[in-house]
Amino acid sequence: MSQIIALASVEFRILQRNRWLIIATGLLSVFALALTLAGATTSGALGVDLLTVSVASMTTLAVYLVPLVALLISFETIAGDAERGSLALVLTYPVSRGALLAGKFLAHLAALAIAVCIGFGLSGLISLALGGAGPASGIALLRLMLGAILLGAAFIALGYVVSSLSRSVAAAAGGAGFVWLVLVVLYDLVLLALVVWDNGGVFSREIFPWALLANPADALRLFAVTGSADQALVTGMGAAAAALPAQGALLSLLFWPVAGLLLARVVFGRRVP
Repeated sequence: MSQIIALASVEFRILQRNRWLIIATGLLSVFALALTLAGATTSGALGVDLLTVSVASMTTLAVYLVPLVALLISFETIAGDAERGSLALVLTYPVSRGALLAGKFLAHLAALAIAVCIGFGLSGLISLALGGAGPASGIALLRLMLGAILLGAAFIALGYVVSSLSRSVAAAAGGAGFVWLVLVVLYDLVLLALVVWDNGGVFSREIFPWALLANPADALRLFAVTGSADQALVTGMGAAAAALPAQGALLSLLFWPVAGLLLARVVFGRRVP
């Protein structure tokens, strides 16, 4: 554990030096605040408070932006160290590959969590200052923060898998972009096409909710609406969430980081520096 903490400390300082913490926090803060201010014009028409509308908008933001930030932070973790020659040096020390991955993961997850909490937390404070936040919407915001951090953890782990499989930083960047495109963009487009084709049939009623649950990005959408009727109303995902087990979305968000890290450890263990 002391090795992991030491590695995490070093990696976190590298993130600070490379300005990744500032960049991630700035991106999430700017977009979250913009969505909050834009939602001020529609919250009254929907009959819900401002923060409820903001959380619904920030859920979509988190689905697209948090995985991208997570992959940008993690895609060169192994490939970059190998390309610079530092990976071979580190592996000569009495530290296991699992401890190396765990230390990097803790640092990257901490940076992402700070960015999420600051970015989305500022939105909550603005909504409260404008008089548009209540206890239920505050809980919804906390659920969104937790879900976004877990989603980021999943894509950080997937970034390690891509990085371990790649022989160069350029290849790792391309692989990370492919993972983001498939899981965040194309997956939903395919589901939408199938729902339209099915036209209310068995796929739409029985398979579609579970297909959403299988994807960590869509699991975040489901997790955000599970504990709030207002969120289900605003996002329109209440029917899909009701067709699934109560804690299914949370379990999916917990499963993906663990599975990703285990896969990364296996792939990294087979890599020759």
